[in-house]
Amino acid sequence: MGEYSLGEALRKFLDNSRLKGAVQALRIEEIWEEIMGKTIARYTEKIEIHGHTLYINTSVAPLRQELVYQKDTIIQRVNEALGEKVIKEVIIK
Repeated sequence: MGEYSLGEALRKFLDNSRLKGAVQALRIEEIWEEIMGKTIARYTEKIEIHGHTLYINTSVAPLRQELVYQKDTIIQRVNEALGEKVIKEVIIK
């Protein structure tokens, strides 16, 4: 049996666990302002990941419309921030 560092062991555990999406959503929330800017971050209420889909909640209609137009950019920026191609679709609620 090979030896792993604690970080490697946690990464392997998360890769095989259903917690991975929740942990990635927390990581995205922490850097959401860096990814999308202060205004968008201020009015984003909730971020969730289910499978390969990122759900973004906001009650501000103009922002919701702007986010719809930026879906491809959001996917690219989030995947870059996570260091892997996790997100394939964005749904704005």
